[in-house]
Amino acid sequence: MTNSNDDRAPRPQAEVTGDLDGAGTLNGRAGASVFSIGGPDGRGGTAAGANPYELLSASFAACTAMTIRLQARRRRIPLSHVEVAVSYHHGGDGGRDSFERSIRLEGKLGNEARAQLMQAANMCPVGRTLGLSADIRTNDNVDVGPAASYDDDLSELSIPYIDPD
Repeated sequence: MTNSNDDRAPRPQAEVTGDLDGAGTLNGRAGASVFSIGGPDGRGGTAAGANPYELLSASFAACTAMTIRLQARRRRIPLSHVEVAVSYHHGGDGGRDSFERSIRLEGKLGNEARAQLMQAANMCPVGRTLGLSADIRTNDNVDVGPAASYDDDLSELSIPYIDPD
């Protein structure tokens, strides 16, 4: 799926660019947002910015919050504030990976309205896509366990070093 820009030419929804010289910084663009991508810089250091696991978790959290907000507005539920926290976790011993999602809803919400909004969280399109290959656990307070380490995962990859000379 692509988005249009001003000259009507289709362009991708997200793009990452970077040069191998200098600081080796990767820059991301998604819609109108431009940001630095963090993680290993290929020289033993770490570039500043959100790493790919954090970006994936942020996408899931944003989609969940937007879906809840949309449902609250459509049903005229008096939601005053939504907070979603997401962490990605590796499955142990070949098990399925998982996302831990915590949701806090504020407002004059009865039990039925709260249940409807928590159910709406499961309709989030990003979550439905991620749920095909990972488990999603949801609780109703914003407190998640330690997340998977992107740096550790990269260090476990068997990428051979090839001397350019």
